[in-house]
Amino acid sequence: MTARNPDAARDIPEATVARLPVYLRALTTLADAGTATCSSEELAAAAGVNSAKLRKDLSYLGSYGTRGVGYDVEYLTYQIAREIGVTQDWPVVIVGIGNLGHALANYSGFRSRGFRVVALLDADPRRHDELVAGIEVRPFDELEHIVVESGVAIGVIATPAVAAQAVADRMVAAGITSILNFAPGVISVPDGVDVRKVDLSIELQILAYHEQRKAAGADAREVVR
Repeated sequence: MTARNPDAARDIPEATVARLPVYLRALTTLADAGTATCSSEELAAAAGVNSAKLRKDLSYLGSYGTRGVGYDVEYLTYQIAREIGVTQDWPVVIVGIGNLGHALANYSGFRSRGFRVVALLDADPRRHDELVAGIEVRPFDELEHIVVESGVAIGVIATPAVAAQAVADRMVAAGITSILNFAPGVISVPDGVDVRKVDLSIELQILAYHEQRKAAGADAREVVR
């Protein structure tokens, strides 16, 4: 097992940071299958990247594996989990409890990956006191109190687009410094606040583009015949 160099994790490139959760998921799958050690090729295949890129990414953590043995799955899992901060419990608040908010609240992966949904908030009084995944939906006006009470740093926006900016503004003012935005459109936040955007319609449109290209390629090959 290779000791971790405390200076190695500094200034990790953003692209590498984005891949670390993918490696963590692949390692968890390997561990569940009873795998104790794995080569860079095996881990890269499980994560869907090339092995050279994986080795480069892991070198930022000070983890190089052992020649002829590979990576210790349990230790590397801990190493990556610690680096991305999921060895601790992160309280999360979700705002907007429509269909998407319901789905997010019921997502079991939050808890298993170090995130705990502490509150579900909605501005619609008709949703208040509703139980979703065992959590009571509360008024959006309680946001500030919940952030202080539970030490929330991460907020999830699952509202319609028209409300997203106002929700983000309230989150930032309340002290939330990281936002996951599922609402269509772009939100503006001050420096020091991180935003990750998930736009399902854009992802589907990208897939549609590739499907169109594949269909066009198939038609072209048919003409050549």
